[in-house]
Amino acid sequence: MRPSSKVKLPHPPHLEWQSSLRTKKQTVFMRRKLPFARFLIGAFVVFRMCDSACNSRAEEVKDFGRDRLNNSPRHADWIDIKSGQRTIKAFVVYPERKDKAPAVLVVSEIFGLTDWVRNLCDELAENGVIAIAPDLHAGQKFEDLDGARKATAALSPEQVKADLDATSDYALTKIPACNGTIAVCGFCWGGGVTFEYANENPKLKAAYSFYGVAPDLPDKVKNIACPVYGFYAENDERVDATIPKAEELMKAAGKTYEPVIYKGAGHGFMRMGEPTNPQMREADRKARDEAWARWKKLLKQLK
Repeated sequence: MRPSSKVKLPHPPHLEWQSSLRTKKQTVFMRRKLPFARFLIGAFVVFRMCDSACNSRAEEVKDFGRDRLNNSPRHADWIDIKSGQRTIKAFVVYPERKDKAPAVLVVSEIFGLTDWVRNLCDELAENGVIAIAPDLHAGQKFEDLDGARKATAALSPEQVKADLDATSDYALTKIPACNGTIAVCGFCWGGGVTFEYANENPKLKAAYSFYGVAPDLPDKVKNIACPVYGFYAENDERVDATIPKAEELMKAAGKTYEPVIYKGAGHGFMRMGEPTNPQMREADRKARDEAWARWKKLLKQLK
């Protein structure tokens, strides 16, 4: 007996209409969803590009300088300093000399107490002073610009001043090799802090402000008891625009302020001009060399 063959019956008219309607709705739905899908894909690509760009920027401020520290003949220490109810760390480097030496507080950039800052401390000690850099960022170091900005903005001025006071007192009273002379230097954010701190600590004998924003009110300079030496970049109008007002205020208050602007340099030229910096810029190297030549002469004036 032969198997019966199935006969395909046509759909009733109302079913064909429903099927057609579903197909049309699906087509419209897909057409509406397609732009959104393209948006999501595009957003993902942009996110990845942004992520890559952020990583590239992080590499631009990548730390360096440890080789010099590892090969330096000068003695260096990490020390604990009591600051109110807190204990902070500081890095200190001693010069090779047979007599007591002045001490220079070193205030870092927004990136924290990096190897580059400690490298600079060794350079200062090579030029005859005790360099002491308090860790104002409490152990945090940054290669990401945004993270550095946020962390530095979170530091209260009161805490920064207290930590600098504690470090100054430590250098003057607990470092036997110090001759009783104290000065301060700082870079970028630290350069602005340096100018501010000169107004807060009458014991300072000199302040060296590197490309930091200068004060804009009489109350911010009236208590300064030491000369302030400024080191600025030509291509840094954000900072340079604050110099004329500071000159006016310092002159009116009878204070010494000697700013120098280094031609062709950009902000951060002491770091960006460092020969061991993989991203070294030639104009910044020239400015750095000129700034160091000037700074060395000024350091010799510390007694």
